[in-house]
Amino acid sequence: MRILALLGALLPLAAQAQEVAQTNLRYDEDWSVLRDATRDGWREAKFIPLSKDGSAYLTLGGEARARFEGFGNNLWGDPAAPDDGYLWLRVLPHVDLHAGSARVFVQGIAGYARGVGAGRGPTDETGIDLLQGFADVRVPLGGVGKLTLRGGRELVALGSERLVGTRYGPNIPQAFDGARAIADIGPVRVDAFHLRPVAIGAGDFDDRTSKTRRLDGIYTTIAPTKGVGIDAYWLGYENEAARFADRTGREWRDTFGLRLFGQHGDLGWNWEAMLQRGHFGGQPIRAWSLATETAWSFRAAPLKLRLRLRANIASGDRDATDDRLGTFNALFPKGKYFGELSPIGPRNIVNIHPSVDFDLGKGITVELVAARFWRESRGDGIYDIPGNLIRPAGGSDARHIGDQIEISAGWQASTLLSFSASLSAFRPGAFIRDTGPARTIHMVGAEAMLKL
Repeated sequence: MRILALLGALLPLAAQAQEVAQTNLRYDEDWSVLRDATRDGWREAKFIPLSKDGSAYLTLGGEARARFEGFGNNLWGDPAAPDDGYLWLRVLPHVDLHAGSARVFVQGIAGYARGVGAGRGPTDETGIDLLQGFADVRVPLGGVGKLTLRGGRELVALGSERLVGTRYGPNIPQAFDGARAIADIGPVRVDAFHLRPVAIGAGDFDDRTSKTRRLDGIYTTIAPTKGVGIDAYWLGYENEAARFADRTGREWRDTFGLRLFGQHGDLGWNWEAMLQRGHFGGQPIRAWSLATETAWSFRAAPLKLRLRLRANIASGDRDATDDRLGTFNALFPKGKYFGELSPIGPRNIVNIHPSVDFDLGKGITVELVAARFWRESRGDGIYDIPGNLIRPAGGSDARHIGDQIEISAGWQASTLLSFSASLSAFRPGAFIRDTGPARTIHMVGAEAMLKL
């Protein structure tokens, strides 16, 4: 209730204008544009000069979100609480201190869940804790670019967040502890990092650096021409306590990826190919994935119609008794991967995902989505987004997992205040019917968010 009271108290500020587009990575917002501008109301807190020339300044901000999710027949009626309704509450205040080329960014979190029937997990609740806290310094590179050296705890989003994301949709985002070096040289950006994920505790100030998992990588982005981008990357992942099906052991795998993305006129594209090699419990890993999104906008048409087609495939294990693991590992993907419902994740899957969205004006948008899911390999089961096995192969030869439909609406009431709602259903296919309870999942979601 304290979080809801804070949200209500901040609502009068939502009408204030602002000049900087807000992002989920609040440390990317550059409020120095207000250095020579007239500041009044809440805008005064976005740029507080600490020196006469404004080279040292402080930015204050925050986010308050309340989200309700209600399920009927969750996981097709399989879990301990298939019919469940709960409320997620979180507040994310932050402070951003700049002093010339140096910067310190701190973001706290108060995250709570109310009414979770099957028990609260690390995506539901963390109490009061440090979400982000890092320092960085920018070093000029001979007038052709800059190098940013950063250390501490932070949220990390790489590319489309198919492999490394913030997990922003669920209640508790996924942060990492470690170091990054980011070089920006003309149209090229190179991001090198050594990170460990933060393990979420349910109490206050008990989030800790994981001792079993780490992530290293080099992620390069090239913008050869306006509106076109290319990502090429290597990610090195290690898990000392990995589990696949009924096997446990040490996992290390290298992911090599190539992503092509851009916009040309009304056509947009975001295509990515990923290859994984490594070992799990002494067995070689041979896994791969392809993920595509292609969109066509009709900006001159009524309601500014946009059509999108997403098609994804991720490898599964062919034979649990052989000496090779073929299950793709999505590492730390974004939350709500296939929409608001998303009971399954991008492992051992083939997915076709068409959608259409409309702009109704006055900040109101509507999206209609249909999706169909199959298993890539008959020898493997299906997994949730974190990678937990939720239905083993069970001897079923069926590939069809099921079909999902969804309608969602959003209202950007002001630059700071937004609301959203969704209705979803997932009808089980032959594989679900062959391996256990097979009721249609229903879900309703509703959310209010204020970003300052």
